[in-house]
Amino acid sequence: MEVYFDNSATTQVLEPVKDMVLKIMTEDYGNPSSKHKKGMEAERYVKEAAETIAWTLKVEPKEIVFTSGGSESNNMALIETAMANRRAGNHIISTAIEHASVYNPLAMLEEQGFSVTYLSVDSQGHISLEELEAAIRPETILVSIMYVNNEIGAVEPIEAISKIIKKKNPAIIFHVDGIQAYGKFLIRPKRQGIDLLSVSSHKIHGPKGVGFLYIDQKVKIRPLIYGGGQQRGMRSGTENVPGIAGLAVAAKIMYTDHAKKVQALMDLKDYMIESLKEIEGVTVNSFPGELSAPQIVSASFAGTRSEVLLHALEEKGIYVSSGSACSSNHPAVSGTLKGIGVKSELLDSTLRFSFGIFNTKAEVDYCMDKLKEILPVLRRYQRG
Repeated sequence: MEVYFDNSATTQVLEPVKDMVLKIMTEDYGNPSSKHKKGMEAERYVKEAAETIAWTLKVEPKEIVFTSGGSESNNMALIETAMANRRAGNHIISTAIEHASVYNPLAMLEEQGFSVTYLSVDSQGHISLEELEAAIRPETILVSIMYVNNEIGAVEPIEAISKIIKKKNPAIIFHVDGIQAYGKFLIRPKRQGIDLLSVSSHKIHGPKGVGFLYIDQKVKIRPLIYGGGQQRGMRSGTENVPGIAGLAVAAKIMYTDHAKKVQALMDLKDYMIESLKEIEGVTVNSFPGELSAPQIVSASFAGTRSEVLLHALEEKGIYVSSGSACSSNHPAVSGTLKGIGVKSELLDSTLRFSFGIFNTKAEVDYCMDKLKEILPVLRRYQRG
């Protein structure tokens, strides 16, 4: 049996998405900038994709800029907004549990003379609204807070955060990394006070190498990529038409019967949390119900190393993600686990299980059975 529980890393592409991508790559392969029929067909795919994405968010199509994915969207949102608004101030607020594609651009901006305040989180991964309010200064120009934490699934109170920011200073720009949230939540930037929203296609059963940045039309921001002036000059370069159209197909599917899809994920998450609690020496770092995202479960396994356990599960056909605090490729992981108070001896004993729409309870049962087999063996080996 093969069980894929690493959907927060990437997802299996939906069949209609594959069909759309293949059709455009082999039949409607024109360049959207070309003036002939093939070019106009390609341009239509991009236009319709923007309309679909805008429909999912209830925003204007012109506020959608397609990118190469979540990392580019986050980099553009942070770097180019900060640079465009530097005369207004040089202070940015974020959190201690952001993804590397936020964490590293912020570190670069600090090297450029910006000041960054990193908010702490509680044991459930939530920021303090009081700490946020106290952190806002006259020179604050940008706040960047993720909607859903990619390690433990903590959901931040986005609307409440925005109200505090805008009450203090309506000119402050609020960026939200929505990469783990889009497709799982009904996101309404206009109502929630989100000025910039980053999204990645391959987290919602769409193709890799494509995403988008929602930019409220009032936001002052510079392009990250200059060139031929595509996408109203905000992101030059020939558009990835197959990827953009595939993203739109995936988005439409995810937001059709949305509540039903989310409930199915939530049921799986809650079922796994209860099952994990029955295993000796397991600490669950995610929370049931709406306290955390419907697709992510983080758990620490005493007496084991996460990488060893990950590969032991892999041998049984189960694919998960490591929550290791020692990974040099993921500098924000340590901040997340330490930030929520995971015991030091468990920092290198943590795995993330994440679900997509293809997963089942039978797969959870299979995973639990294999964990019960594997854990005693690994713990004996480590003690020896």
